[in-house]
Amino acid sequence: MSLDIVKKIVKALDDKKANDIQVMQTGELTIVADYFVIATANSSTHVRALADEVEYQLDEAGIAADHVEGRATGWLLLEYQGVVVHIFLEESRNYYNLERLWEDATKVDVNQLLDD
Repeated sequence: MSLDIVKKIVKALDDKKANDIQVMQTGELTIVADYFVIATANSSTHVRALADEVEYQLDEAGIAADHVEGRATGWLLLEYQGVVVHIFLEESRNYYNLERLWEDATKVDVNQLLDD
């Protein structure tokens, strides 16, 4: 189920031109989430547009967000049934560098998710 949600999220982000989408399988490292999806936006408006599209696409699939945080910041977080979506402005993404923090997580090929 989580991977199906990840696919919907990645497609929604890609449709709205998110930059540098990364997916990490974190389930074996933490109880926080099975997957992290990380993407970069070009502006605060783009951050909101990306989050709105993810919420819309998942709502259409009957999947409601478990948690949303950071609507007024450079880092917006959405949580869906074990999948945490991080949408950053570039400066915030570079500062927090979640890819380095979770470097032991298994990387998932985003292109393969988009091709399915």
